[in-house]
Amino acid sequence: MTDRTIDQTPTTITPTGLRWGILGTGGISTNFATDLLGGGFPVVAVGSRSVESAGRFAEEHGIGRAHGSYAELAADPDVDAVYIGTPHPFHAENAVMMLEAGKHVLVEKPFTINEAEARLIADTAARVGKVALEAMWTRFLPHMVRVREIVRSGVLGDLRSVTVDHNQDLPDDPSHRLNDLALGGGALLDLGIYPISFTWDVLGAPEEITATAIFKDTGADAQTSTLFRYASGATAATVCASDAAGPNRATVVGTDGWLDFDRTWYPPTVVRHMGSDGKVIEEIDGTAVEGRGMRYQAAELERLAATGLLSGDILPVEQSVAIMGTLDAIRVQTGLTYPTESAPGVPAEGSAAAPR
Repeated sequence: MTDRTIDQTPTTITPTGLRWGILGTGGISTNFATDLLGGGFPVVAVGSRSVESAGRFAEEHGIGRAHGSYAELAADPDVDAVYIGTPHPFHAENAVMMLEAGKHVLVEKPFTINEAEARLIADTAARVGKVALEAMWTRFLPHMVRVREIVRSGVLGDLRSVTVDHNQDLPDDPSHRLNDLALGGGALLDLGIYPISFTWDVLGAPEEITATAIFKDTGADAQTSTLFRYASGATAATVCASDAAGPNRATVVGTDGWLDFDRTWYPPTVVRHMGSDGKVIEEIDGTAVEGRGMRYQAAELERLAATGLLSGDILPVEQSVAIMGTLDAIRVQTGLTYPTESAPGVPAEGSAAAPR
């Protein structure tokens, strides 16, 4: 029997009037721009590497200005915040350019390729006094607000384990971005970032990391599995794969109960707080969201900017940096290096994030 059902239908998100620019015209930028515009967020400009691409995107979405270079978008005085929707290896360079131009940045996950690049963004944001936020949309969804309340209240008892997966059957074309190392392709950065960020949200920084991977002919990882151990004695197991669909479930187990996420766990979903006797204590219906659910991360950036804060509690920029460090440690064990690196997590000489 359910003792408590929570109506997680969110209160209306009210844009603050911050004027948005979109950097990149791919599918994720289309989704984000559509969601923002549908919620009344002012999207005033788009920037691409070509004016043709920017023009098509602007016409499709009714955006007033189309810039044929990223530098033009950075120089646009009517843009206050920029969503970075380019491929992973360009996030650091693009974000730093926008920050230096006085824009807040919402950087699509994963934040960067490695911790050194993430550190560059964080340090630049702190120096110029602008918000840099990772667009890990799951963190900002309404059901996750209640999940964090439950976890942090101690009602689950001592946390024992987190089990979470993200498995999809994605294109196997070697030239596809998802399989191209030069574009940061592979399961870990595209899919694994979700469960690994989730483990950080629930348990914090792992004390020990064990990882293994299976690779495609392109060198991109088809599957990466991890086992984390924490100072408390808790463990977390994650699996991500780009060549096989899976249940995409998540569970958080404590000595006095557990949380069970419906399939699929990372978009708006239903979560059940179960007692140790197997009875439902609380059902959290997080399926009623505004738009696609991508507005909540934009609203968080706007909240931070309006209150003069550079980082918040939901996903502090320093945690985004540390999560990239966890991904680096995983890649050291699996031997996964990207072309912009001299070794896993080590920027190649000449990179903006390389030690000087």
